[in-house]
Amino acid sequence: MEQIDLDCPVIVGAGLAGLTTAIELSPTPCLVVTAGALGMHTSTDWAQGGVAAAVGEDDSPKIHAQDTLAAGAGLCDPDAVRRITAQGPAAIEWLAGIGTQFDRRADGRLKRGLEGAHSRRRIVHAMGDKTGAELLRAVIAKAKSTPSITVWAHCRATEIVVEEGRLIGLRLQTSAGPLELRTGAVILASGGIGGLFSHTTNPLSSRGQGLALAYRAGATLRDMEMVQFHPTALDVGIDPMPLVSEAVRGEGAILVNEAGRLVLENPLAARDVVARAEWRMLQAGHKVFLDARERPGQQFHRLFPQITEKAAAAGLDPSKDFIPVRPAAHYHMGGVLVDHHGESTLPGLYAVGEVASTGLHGANRLASNSLLEAVVCGRWTGSALRGQFAHRFGCRLPAPPALNPLAAEPANPELAHIRATITAGAGVLRNKVALESTLAKLRPYLATDAGLVAHLLATAALERQESRGAHTRLDYPAADDEITHTLLRLPGQARQPLKQTALLMKDSLR
Repeated sequence: MEQIDLDCPVIVGAGLAGLTTAIELSPTPCLVVTAGALGMHTSTDWAQGGVAAAVGEDDSPKIHAQDTLAAGAGLCDPDAVRRITAQGPAAIEWLAGIGTQFDRRADGRLKRGLEGAHSRRRIVHAMGDKTGAELLRAVIAKAKSTPSITVWAHCRATEIVVEEGRLIGLRLQTSAGPLELRTGAVILASGGIGGLFSHTTNPLSSRGQGLALAYRAGATLRDMEMVQFHPTALDVGIDPMPLVSEAVRGEGAILVNEAGRLVLENPLAARDVVARAEWRMLQAGHKVFLDARERPGQQFHRLFPQITEKAAAAGLDPSKDFIPVRPAAHYHMGGVLVDHHGESTLPGLYAVGEVASTGLHGANRLASNSLLEAVVCGRWTGSALRGQFAHRFGCRLPAPPALNPLAAEPANPELAHIRATITAGAGVLRNKVALESTLAKLRPYLATDAGLVAHLLATAALERQESRGAHTRLDYPAADDEITHTLLRLPGQARQPLKQTALLMKDSLR
């Protein structure tokens, strides 16, 4: 295997979190590797809701923090919440400074939307419901104009190399063959796990690859069971499912069944509450619809052009028709346990964005806090590493190898089985019998990243014998204040089978 000594940070993933980290590292050289072409197949690009930030006169970071802690249902790290929400206005300013075109009023002030469990209008949008795409466009443009950033596309990270308990490199699969990069710092910015579920709003490539890399290398994972199911995914037979932003309900739309009966009184309740109400309605044999005919009514097309386009492709006009929806895996609150600099329990391994567990989200993510976290924590991690690698200022990285797109992965019946299994056993509502069955069915697939991550998720869900936030156990319907975080780590050799080495621990980190 060819080996290249870099002595500079390597970032795995080219979404908002990864590219923000790379930009903040400047002028320290860094290498960004991405499995596809730059800007393709990232969750950032699909984000509709916006960036949560206390930028209104009636708002403050303290109120934003209170809303976040309430949504997190007791699992947030209050210090992390305070620190990240305090940086909300600065994050918007930074994004605007690199060219993000936020939606503004005629007087130049930022437009602010409302989403579930927020007590103030604080959701800042760009291009209506295309916020993620606009943010990604801005950071890509900035990264391309930053000389210290080198991007290698069509490189899939396959293994973190560890020696004497510390990260020393990263192995890649490329169209030219395997390659090992020697470096003292790898930043995972690889996204979430939605693609593990049969119903998801995420790119199907988001299957927890970064979590598998980190776990096998010996890093600790936290709260893997905490999966947020977005209550309004467009249910028209498309995989992955187009998202109908929560902002639609913020503009007055309601949730009803086929008879027009309300699914729940408050359509802007926290996402876990709405998802459970919908799930029960579906399991009772009903269908669930979003009714936007009266509010926002004729304004729908102007406010939500992307959703209008997706609905029209299915023959629906949201200003006139019921919109069929259902809960779908949307965001993973669990991830690689990191400190406030983004470093994991494995020295040299960092994580930012959805793959990380910073303590912001707890048991249930407050809507639109994810893009905020990606920017704030990406900048913090970049700044911390810039100081560590100051000796590399002015150095240039090797030119990117001549790589072709990686061969498309063939249709995999194993993956289809994993998706169906985890959806049935660890979906919106869970219980011991279903989770134990899920673990048994997943055991033959532990050698694969998808099988490993799905098994870890179900293991943590079985261990958490309570209902909290996005995690609902029908056999343990109440919250248990004695239960805090679930931690998963791999003792001994990282290559040992999970069934022999998985260790689940409770921790008092709050």
